[in-house]
Order: sequence, then C-alpha cells, then structure tokens
Amino acid sequence: MTRTASAFWLNESGNGEVRQVALAEPGPGEVEVRTLFSGVSRGTETLVFRGGVPENQYAVMRAPFQEGDFPWPVKYGYLNVGVVEHGPAHLRGRAVFCLYPHQTRYVVPESSVTPVPEAVPAARAVLAGTVETAVNAVWDARPLVGDRIAVVGGGMVGSSIAAVLATFPGARVELVDADPAREEIARGLGVGFALPGNALDGCDLVFHASATEPGLTTALNLLAPEGRVIELSWYGDRKISVPLGEFFHSRRLTIRSSQVGAVGRPDRTYAERMAVALDLLADARFDALITGHSAFEELPDVMPRLADGTIPALCHRIDYGQAHVPE
Repeated sequence: MTRTASAFWLNESGNGEVRQVALAEPGPGEVEVRTLFSGVSRGTETLVFRGGVPENQYAVMRAPFQEGDFPWPVKYGYLNVGVVEHGPAHLRGRAVFCLYPHQTRYVVPESSVTPVPEAVPAARAVLAGTVETAVNAVWDARPLVGDRIAVVGGGMVGSSIAAVLATFPGARVELVDADPAREEIARGLGVGFALPGNALDGCDLVFHASATEPGLTTALNLLAPEGRVIELSWYGDRKISVPLGEFFHSRRLTIRSSQVGAVGRPDRTYAERMAVALDLLADARFDALITGHSAFEELPDVMPRLADGTIPALCHRIDYGQAHVPE
C-alpha cells in the first residue's frame, strides 16, 4: 500500500489546497519527520502566492524541497519543525528544524535536518529560517561596539534583525516602521521604536527590510556620513527608484545587499549558521515574532487572508497537533 502525507499546494488561481502526496520509505542516510509546526513567512510566501516571482529569479527563489515550478502550481515553504520518527538512534525522538514546506510528514536526507536545542521550544523553532537570515545580515554588516543602528521595516526579517542586535554591546537599536502597531513588537524585543518621520538619525548602520521605495529613502536619510545601508528587501517583479542624488555622494554613503543564499562570512558553513540561529532562539524575546497561529487544515482559507492583510502577521505558525511534542 502506498504511504501518503498531506501537503499544502498553491494553485494557478492563487488559491491553495491540501493534497494527498506519496510518502517514500526512508532509506539509508534518511530520516522520516512528523511535522509539529510550520511557519508562514508572510512577505516571501505571499509573494509566491500571488505569482510575483520574476521569471529570471525562478532558480534563485526555489526552496530546498519545493515541488512544482513557479508561478504555479507549487508546494512552497521553508520553516518546518518536526520530530524524527525513523532514522539514526541519535535523532529518533528529537525535534528538528528543516527547510521543508507545509506537510504533515516527509522523508529527507539526515543532513537536511538540524536538531533543535533543548532550551528552544519546538513552537518557537519555526523562526530559525528567518533568524538565520538575520544572522547572515549581521555578519554582512559587521557592526561595531557602540554603533547607532536603525532597522527600517518591522516585518519578520527586520524584526528578527532587531532581536539579534537588541543586546549588542553599547549599540543604539531602533526599529522604524510606518505601522504604529509595530511598537508593541519592538517593546517585546527590547529595542526602541519610531515612525519614519520621528526616527533617530546619525546612524552608522541601517538595515532596510520594508521592500518599499519610501523605506529605502528613509534608510538613506538616517545615515551619518560614511554610513551604510544593508539592503535585505526582496522586491520581486517590481522596479523601484533609488534616491542617489542630493546627499548620497557628498556623505559617501553605501548600499550593500545581503541575501541568505550565500554565507556572510567565509569561515562559517550553512550548517554552522543555522546552528547559531537556533541557539539564539533560546531567548524568549523571539516569541514576539509569532503573531498568530492556525491549524494545518485551515491553510487554504488562511493563506489568502495573510496575503491581503486581513490577518496581520509577522510569522504565522501552523499547528499540526500537539501530541508527543518533545520536551
């Protein structure tokens, strides 16, 4: 009898459905994982949901265990925490993180899962993929003790960066967002908050993650001479204008890209970067980034509401049932 699992697919219409998919038997060097939680990273996944991935970026945007091709139909996602039910003895019964889509069970190579540290609750570990992006951005930026830092864009990536930097020695860290409701997120993370017109300027370093033209303009406006913007925004198929006139040259400003596809320092591997992200998640402040949750069966109704903003979210957690969650 063919074994099956349930998986969430995005259809050509921009709607999603739960499908039954074949589940292979785990072979040598593989593990079978029963999903406990997955996370919807609202910015990226709703871009995919509306078919906004540019054709020339299909290969770059492909998730590690994606099935189907852009624009649709596609099984997409990359924030998955589950428990290993079949595999080597040192992993059986362990909670693990994997860059896997929304699916009830799956079989992957052992090397594709990272054990969740005992100090990190499985429900919080769904943030690991985005915190990994934040770690990479900080490695790209190389902040110094005492830096004046702003993070423009209080979405999931920007808030994760603010959380990583919240305890950086001597730093002034401010989260900047046009939505005043994000002040509560900043408070939970232990950083300052400002609307764009009230943000503290004279920054040595600004991380931009709003994916908007006004956000990028704000980021440049906040810089001190010789300051740097670390650009993390993914604009998809949109073209944007960058304000390179006025003070851009006289202040000798820099815009530098950061993208999680490459490790931000040559002396670390992808696995080591993920391990750092998971270790950081022992801090309960990161719970502020999980702004809602739904059952897996509700995903076809939930995803359109996340895409149109009816459900405001940073990371929306998907629950697969709480039985036998590792302590």
